Amino acid sequence: MIADRVTDNDSDINQGCITIGRLAPDFAASSTHGVVTMSQFRGKWVLFFSQPGDFTPVSETELISFTQLYQEFVKRNVQLLGITIDSTLADIEWLMDISVRTGMTIPFPLLSDRNAEIANLYNMVNPDRVFEESVRDAFIINPDGKIRAIITYPVSCGRNTYEILRVIDSLQLTEEYNLYTPANWMPGDPVIVPPPHTLEEAMQRTKGESEISANCNSWYLCYKDYNSINDTTQNNNMNSDYSSVQKLKRNKF
Repeated sequence: MIADRVTDNDSDINQGCITIGRLAPDFAASSTHGVVTMSQFRGKWVLFFSQPGDFTPVSETELISFTQLYQEFVKRNVQLLGITIDSTLADIEWLMDISVRTGMTIPFPLLSDRNAEIANLYNMVNPDRVFEESVRDAFIINPDGKIRAIITYPVSCGRNTYEILRVIDSLQLTEEYNLYTPANWMPGDPVIVPPPHTLEEAMQRTKGESEISANCNSWYLCYKDYNSINDTTQNNNMNSDYSSVQKLKRNKF
């Protein structure tokens, strides 16, 4: 969020540190879709992301990208929720301008946070006024309302929408099957079985006596075939638009 509209007194609102695993703070705010609360989205995953301001070039490209891949978020039961420090009227004017120029209708709410109250609730405002810079924060929240990932970008760097989808797929895989994902993982790639919790489990893996049905390179690194996961719906959703992701992976990384 933007620093120069926040006073030192506002830092008193922020009593705790927002971390992965905590319940996402609830709020009620005006938005381009009417009054919105965080708690109304219980039962869904939520991607809650901030924008430094309306009519900013990088932010506009993000809204367009989220709109282009909106159905991919819907397939994953994810509610997109943006927030700005501008007024709802200014947000509406911005979305109208995008619609006139591109023909796109932004299908998710933009929240107005004029007093930075929500920004403070989510620790989006750096208390260090000397070195503070505007940033792009993103919180991925599970259906129980718990924060599962926090991603911060500088104002100059737009988010990679495909990477956010990849992170959501990884988080959903972990929540559903208690499996981890390795570096550069894409849906369809092998996944990792969590490390053993006891010496006995570790010894069983080294002797090939474990019941985890995995290919173990060592006692703590065991891979499982992604296609062995017995949930056709989950697999279909996670692979739905990943030809584009794989192309991005090959061409740019």
